[in-house]
Amino acid sequence: MSSSPQPVSSPRPSGASVGTLPSTADVVIVGGGVMGASIAFHLAEAGVRDIVVVERGELACGSSGKPIGGVRAHFSDPLNIELGRRSLRAFQDFPRRPGADIRLDTVGYLFLLTDERQAAAFTESVRLQNSLGVPSRMIDAEEARRLCPYLSTDGLVAAVHSPTDGHARPGLVVHGYADAAAGAGVRFSTHTRVTGMDITGDRVSAVHTDRGTVACSTVICAAGAWSGQIGAMVGVDLPVRPVRRQLAFTERLSPTAPRIPFTIDFTSSAYFHNSDDGLLLGLADPRQADGFDTTWTPEWLGLFQDVVRHRAPAIAAMPLTGGWAGLYEVTPDHNALIGRDGTLSNFLYATGFSGHGFLQAPAVGEIVRDLLLEREPCVDIAPMSADRFRAGATPRPEAHVV
Repeated sequence: MSSSPQPVSSPRPSGASVGTLPSTADVVIVGGGVMGASIAFHLAEAGVRDIVVVERGELACGSSGKPIGGVRAHFSDPLNIELGRRSLRAFQDFPRRPGADIRLDTVGYLFLLTDERQAAAFTESVRLQNSLGVPSRMIDAEEARRLCPYLSTDGLVAAVHSPTDGHARPGLVVHGYADAAAGAGVRFSTHTRVTGMDITGDRVSAVHTDRGTVACSTVICAAGAWSGQIGAMVGVDLPVRPVRRQLAFTERLSPTAPRIPFTIDFTSSAYFHNSDDGLLLGLADPRQADGFDTTWTPEWLGLFQDVVRHRAPAIAAMPLTGGWAGLYEVTPDHNALIGRDGTLSNFLYATGFSGHGFLQAPAVGEIVRDLLLEREPCVDIAPMSADRFRAGATPRPEAHVV
């Protein structure tokens, strides 16, 4: 396995969307979403060439194909702030490395706060973010309305604006990473479902799929909402549960919608931002049961409209073109699972991002690369070990969850 730095170009070879399954590989990455693609790119850039990415459907067909596209460093946990900050820099540099337009729009994030306890908690978070180089700031209700003219200020206590955050197109990010990785020799095997794994001693020695078996030196689980099932194949507990999230799109608006921040009513979790010639709308339904169902059910829009009629009345009346549903991969503390298994030394994982995987993917690709190559990662990821729930580690729940 080579580890010398090599340039990675970004053509669009067919290998990034379909490919044969090899019988051997140094590294098998399970999952062809944004996390798997980022890891593949960063490993290839570091000189690792014998990699196969195994994906049960098409690239970006799971959670990565259906997130809201937000990119931010606005969190309450220092680790999440740093992962977001490093990833924001990578998204800004994406046209050069790996070389793709991801339609990044740095419009900022705008959190709307409706009680004094929220304002006090966000004030502390802003103080922490500022100390780590994130230029977020507390603002009053009138300034929030200037940033987002749709807003009614009735009941708004305060707001938080993070001007360097924004949103991008997840599918473009996945394919940008995958195309560059394929150009460097990474093989992508789509429509390939993992069915089991062999263990020899303290190592995974082979990955079985419905298209054949791959003998391997390392397995990296980046299977998103399906990671619990993958871990169970080798006795690794990855406490990830799948939760459906739904969103909708307005029709093309005339006059054109103003350019607004990614706006979130924190109490209800309702959010909206620009999307093409209209708006993207979403809300987390607190009654949503766990499961893999991604059927879009327009009934949830009633919850969104109940909130928005008060907070942004004009949006509640906008005609819609439809929507879709995707999956969050949620852990008990809404923080990611990143690390190397303590029993199976060649089983690595990066999953459980609880809605933050897309925005943290560039930094996590670097971290997993460094774990595999036995380098010191850019941050201490010990708090993100999957073992933390069994070991009784001090809880560090992320407060700024959408």
